[in-house]
Amino acid sequence: QVQLVESGGGLVQAGGSLRLSCAASGLTFSRYHMAWFRQAPGSERVFVAAIAWTGGINYADSVKGRFTISRDNPKNTVYLQMNNLRPDDTAVYYCAAQRGIGLSIKGKYDYWGQGTQVTVSS
Repeated sequence: QVQLVESGGGLVQAGGSLRLSCAASGLTFSRYHMAWFRQAPGSERVFVAAIAWTGGINYADSVKGRFTISRDNPKNTVYLQMNNLRPDDTAVYYCAAQRGIGLSIKGKYDYWGQGTQVTVSS
């Protein structure tokens, strides 16, 4: 079965950096679009960044210039490098995978990880 396992979350001060990883198994990783979403307490899960199997990339406006998504197909892993973190980046970050269209649309994703907590202190 498909598994997505996130890691790399933690507690960091404002202005700091973290790198999230998502290791995928049970799917042909190189043929899947991969994305990161986040969910803050009391809020909906929202799009952060996506990388298509072709290499095309989308970012939410709130993270452009600060976050970088990348993928390593031989390692079946997608990364999210997060720099200049702010307290409003605090959320549970989820990795997701799909093969369709609509990289920023939550409902288009077929597979989800369990999430990793990112907390940014001021």
